[in-house]
This record gives sequence, structure tokens and C-alpha cells, in this order.
Amino acid sequence: MAGKSLAKVMPEYVKDRDPREVALFKMLVYGSLREWPRLQGLLKQLMAKPLKEKDRDIAALLALGVHQLSELRIPPHAAVSETVSATQALGKGWAKGLVNGVLRNYQRQAAALEQALTPAEKLALPDWLLDRLTEDWPDHIEQFAAAARSHPPMSLRINQNHTDRDTYLRILQQSGIAAFPCAHSPVGIQLEEPTDVWTLPEFGEGVCSIQDETAQLAAIVIAPRPGDSVLDACAAPGGKACHLKEFAPLADITALDVSEDRLERIRENTERLSLDIKIQCGDATQMAALNPNQQFDVILADVPCSATGVLRRNPDIKLLRRTTDAVEFQTQQRAIVASLWPLLRPGGRFYYITCSVLKEENDNVVAFALEQLPHCERLPLEVPGAVMTQYGYQVLPHARAGDGLFFAGLVRTD
Repeated sequence: MAGKSLAKVMPEYVKDRDPREVALFKMLVYGSLREWPRLQGLLKQLMAKPLKEKDRDIAALLALGVHQLSELRIPPHAAVSETVSATQALGKGWAKGLVNGVLRNYQRQAAALEQALTPAEKLALPDWLLDRLTEDWPDHIEQFAAAARSHPPMSLRINQNHTDRDTYLRILQQSGIAAFPCAHSPVGIQLEEPTDVWTLPEFGEGVCSIQDETAQLAAIVIAPRPGDSVLDACAAPGGKACHLKEFAPLADITALDVSEDRLERIRENTERLSLDIKIQCGDATQMAALNPNQQFDVILADVPCSATGVLRRNPDIKLLRRTTDAVEFQTQQRAIVASLWPLLRPGGRFYYITCSVLKEENDNVVAFALEQLPHCERLPLEVPGAVMTQYGYQVLPHARAGDGLFFAGLVRTD
């Protein structure tokens, strides 16, 4: 499983398990990964030498144990006992004494060990990411780190073709579900505590959807008009495409994605929401060559990126990403923008969105478009809660609110 994303491997481990076991399992895995750089800094101090590559499972077990002792309400004796017992389940009984000793030493020396951590380790950030944040967002590092370590809130998007936000808030209250309005999305509700989606009133009838508050801003910023032809070029799993159709039922929405498997998620969403959206499988970097006669009034390019604005949802990024990844993503992002631009009608609007907070994936790509694409000019936007950058608008992630997304607008002027 080395190198694979958590999203790909998690389903295999939770399949056919008791929901209560799954909840605890996910809490331990996601929680320890959100703290991973800090946990590794602690373990380096607690161990005379690192474990061998073949014993990476014991290294992960130690991280889980320290995470339970330092962050969770699990009784310390239970955390130590269960972690030590897990060595037998892994077939590595030889590690029982090692695990017990490391965890006991952490209990005795916790304050001194925490104090000795590096600045990046104290913030639970990889060194390379702290360096980049220091360059791009020096005044927001603490906020970013706190968000990356937090459990993401559960937010709903209300389908205003069915009801309005105030009415649904009352329905939730009557159902015993505590919630409050999102600060920036006029159709957003945040739940006090996450819940199973099927416990939400009328979820199956399409009255609401699960979507982060910041992601909800996309359709609000784009504000498609009746009759607009709109392409969502990197659409899966379909949250933004569905919201665009809810916002403008008379707009013509096409959802494109390179993965047929991921397109199935869009089909599921459109069926539940009873939305008429065209679904197309294709590579956004090849669209101009494959579909030279297609033209759109609006194009949304929510491009693949480093996902540094959604670390709490994808905490394995703290392990898997490297400083060179943003450069590789930028190459792909430029290719997508350049391929899609010819499909935009004169006077059409192009929206570039990432879930990154890194300048090279955001402002630098917009600068490339303005310099290299014909008849391309900036389109001013109003993005609630965003910080204005050189070429766009950055919503920074917040521990108790939305994720970190970048928005930029372009207009074709010929």
C-alpha cells in the first residue's frame, strides 16, 4: 500500500465492518495522519535508531499509540495496553517490549519531548510546506496549521428549488439535529456534529447535499444565467456541477471528467437530485483537439492540485507530497487551461479554481494564462471571505469553517 492515497486504500479496510469499529478506526487513522510530522518528531527522540523498512507497521503502531496518549480521551492504560497487544496481531511479538517502553517513556517525558520539537513539527507540518507557507502566507501560518490538524466540519448545501435555508434549519431543529447557517454561503448550513447523511430529513429527495462551505461559493461566484452553456471540466464527484444546475435550472450544464469510475459518482448525485446534466468522459488537457467545434459561455476548471487547502480531509498528503509536486501540478494545470480556452465563446467567462494555497499553482497559472492565451483578460470576482492575491482570491482554510480554495476569473475579449 506504500505511496497509495488514503482515499484508495481505506474502503478495503472498512468494508463489511461494524460501523462503531469503523468510526474508531477512522478517528485513529485520520487523527494520527493529521499529526504525523509531530508524531515522527516525538518518536525520533524516543528511539535510539529508526526501525527498518520492513517494520514500517510497527513504526505506524507507535505513532498511533503516541497519538492516543497525547490527543485522545482514551484512558492511558488502555491506550498502552491495546497498542502493545497489537504487536501480536501483526505477528511481531518481538516488538512488545519496544512499544511498551516507548509509550511509557512518552508518558514520563511528554512535556520536555514536545518542547524539543522543531517549529514544523510543533505545527504538524512537513518542513517543505512550512517553508512554502512562510513565503506565500507568513501572516496566516498558525491558522493554516490549526485547520490542517482539525476534524473538518460537516456542511450542507440547501437545494433552493425545494426549500430555503431558514426552513430547513427549523426542520433540522425539529429532528433534534443542531445546526447553524454558514457565514459566507447563503445556501450553506453547518452541523454541530457530523451525522449519517441518511438521518438528514429529505436527503434522499434531494433537499440537501453534503458540500464544504467554501466549495459552495463556486456556483455563487459563477452565477450562471438561464440559457448559459456551462462546462465543468474536472467535475467529479459532481458537487459543483450539481450546484450550478440548482442555481440555474435553465442553464445547460456539461460535467466532464477523465475517470469513468469517478463519473459514476456524478450520475449518482444527479439521480438523487433529479438534475438534467450532460455527463462526458474525457481528458481536459485534450479537449481543444478532440472537440474543436464545441463552444461554451462559461467554463469552470477546478483543476487537479496539491490539495494543500484541504489537508484535514486528505491528511496522507503530509506523508505523500513533496516540494516538487506543485511544479508538476502546475504543468498539468497550464495544459488544462490552454486546452479549454479555445472552447470558450467570445465574451465568455472562465473560472479557475484549486484547493491549493500555493502561489505557483494559483497566481502563477493565472499569470501564464494572461500572458499566453489570446484575448484573455482578468475578470473581477466577489468571493465572500477571500483574501485578494495578485491575480485571484484565496479563501484560507479555517478550523471551524470552510476549506482553502483559490478562485480566479478570466474573460475572452474578442
